[in-house]
Amino acid sequence: MHEETLKEMARQLRQPHGEHAAEVGERMNKGNQEINLLTIQTLDAQANDVILEIGMGNGFFVKDILSLAPAIHYIGCDFSEPMVEAAILLNKEFINNSQAKFFVASADALPFESPTFNKVFTVNTIYFWDNPASVLHELKRVLKPQGQLLIAIRPKEIMEQYAFTQYGFTMYTKEDLSLLLEENGFKIIQAIEAQEPDQEINGETIKVGSLIICAEKA
Repeated sequence: MHEETLKEMARQLRQPHGEHAAEVGERMNKGNQEINLLTIQTLDAQANDVILEIGMGNGFFVKDILSLAPAIHYIGCDFSEPMVEAAILLNKEFINNSQAKFFVASADALPFESPTFNKVFTVNTIYFWDNPASVLHELKRVLKPQGQLLIAIRPKEIMEQYAFTQYGFTMYTKEDLSLLLEENGFKIIQAIEAQEPDQEINGETIKVGSLIICAEKA
């Protein structure tokens, strides 16, 4: 595949934009379905939880979170305006019922008071954090005492199979991510690794796996 095509793929995955934003959002829903559903299961949302998601895309999986228990309050933040607009359209019922809100915001500058949330999670976004320590400081700020943070990724050995990840992606092993969290004020609770169905990309079969690190605000 041409280098410029790979670079544009990387840019779109980082921040969906322009005329292809909606298509990118749909592709992410399909390609990331397994890791999203596993993360939501691991989140173990309970009644009255106040949950923040960083990088929810078009908000397709919000319904799965809110169905887990009554009186869950969900907030989604994304720095892609088209994704936030799509999430608002897709989740109008939940917004009208005061169950969900969506904001255009960067992960290192969240528009919330501290502390607000008892659970924060993010799926496949940490690759794009220019300053991970700054983001984790901000997530720690908005978390309540003993609040939980879940970070879900494709491990480095999986991500290295994709040609576009050489452009602007920072990849992590389980050990890398665990150490990063520990160095920035989080206590590791558990690490979950799961094998997903193989994916076919450009005629090649790619092995796919998920990693979820669950941590607690120390």
